[in-house]
Amino acid sequence: MPDSPRGVEAVLAKARAGLHRVTPAQARAAAERGALLVDTRTETQRAEAGELPGAIVIDRTVLEWRLDPSSGVNIPEAVSYDLEVVVVCRQGYSSGLAAASLREVGLWRATDMIGGFEAWVRAGLPVSTGPADVRR
Repeated sequence: MPDSPRGVEAVLAKARAGLHRVTPAQARAAAERGALLVDTRTETQRAEAGELPGAIVIDRTVLEWRLDPSSGVNIPEAVSYDLEVVVVCRQGYSSGLAAASLREVGLWRATDMIGGFEAWVRAGLPVSTGPADVRR
């Protein structure tokens, strides 16, 4: 039995400590130079708020398998552990945990976007109505 619970905030802080997190403008620039922008928001969240242009949608439950080049079920873009990946969620919390997990898999350039999709919208960056590039 652990001495004391760490709590989700402690886990998130540890995950973020290894990341060079990016702003929405930096995430857009990264995508323009070839980084993979990965939206992990739920279908409901995307339907209500809009789609992230140029992003690939990957469900959080299969994220590591779809981006690990050696998994055997990876997406075609996942050809190297050198792949630059920017993970985006709704508010920038679960994306930090996801990016840290991708780094554990070996994707050393994985990071997340500060503030999530909501920050993207606040920054006045484009949003689309779809269709999204959903990868299962």
